[in-house]
Amino acid sequence: MPNVTSERIESGITLLTLNRPERLNAMTADLVGELHDALGALDGDRSCRVVILTGAGRGFCAGLDLHGYGRPRGPVEAGRVESGLATQKEIAALVPRLRSLPQPVIAAVNGPAAGGGLALALASDIRLAATSARFNVAFVRLGLSGCDIGVSWLLPRLLGASRAWELMLTGRIIDAAEADRIGLVLKTVPDDQLLDEALVTARLIAANSPWGVRMTKEVMWSQLEVGSLQAGIDLENRTQILSTFTGDMQEAVTAFLEKRPPNFGQHPVDL
Repeated sequence: MPNVTSERIESGITLLTLNRPERLNAMTADLVGELHDALGALDGDRSCRVVILTGAGRGFCAGLDLHGYGRPRGPVEAGRVESGLATQKEIAALVPRLRSLPQPVIAAVNGPAAGGGLALALASDIRLAATSARFNVAFVRLGLSGCDIGVSWLLPRLLGASRAWELMLTGRIIDAAEADRIGLVLKTVPDDQLLDEALVTARLIAANSPWGVRMTKEVMWSQLEVGSLQAGIDLENRTQILSTFTGDMQEAVTAFLEKRPPNFGQHPVDL
């Protein structure tokens, strides 16, 4: 059985499922490698407009599999430090991979999202929670630093430094209701409605211009790293002018006047 499955569930919408339900989709070398492969394939797939990421069975991802991770890809490192760092880098690279994916990623979080599972949820663009969802920064409870796999960068930017510090220093588990209250997730829904709710959001995104959505994701993530308002505005200005050359704005206006849905991506402007 594959550790990660990829399925086109609707036109433009792909469902990625972590598929080790017997271990709450805990991370192994095989699962991480297959997730890298699946994201790499989607990166070049322009027919895919939105990705939904979820977990099979009762969990989203319980973090590192404490029964054994396995050997990472690439050349075998001889020393304990070298091999450990190779594993660390392989897992952590999933976060910038999700961030740089052209398509928005909706994390449909069911059950535990701990440690590396929390990192995958934070690196997604939108998070929805089932009532069974649970979140925690598991690293600090395993004798390690709570700062791992991009969490110490992502969490303060999503929740603010004060909340992030408390969650990272205690490692306590928060349920779906608290995650909703503090803004970690967009909303909480019953477990049997989670994928339907993710599809509602995915369809709203897919109805927009492919290039416009791609640039919105790219600029929004870049704005988290921009040092000033003016630098952010400069980035926006150039992106907006670049976007006019797709022809999608003209198509949107024409479709509005003709009272029909827009047909984006069909009328690029000649340079």
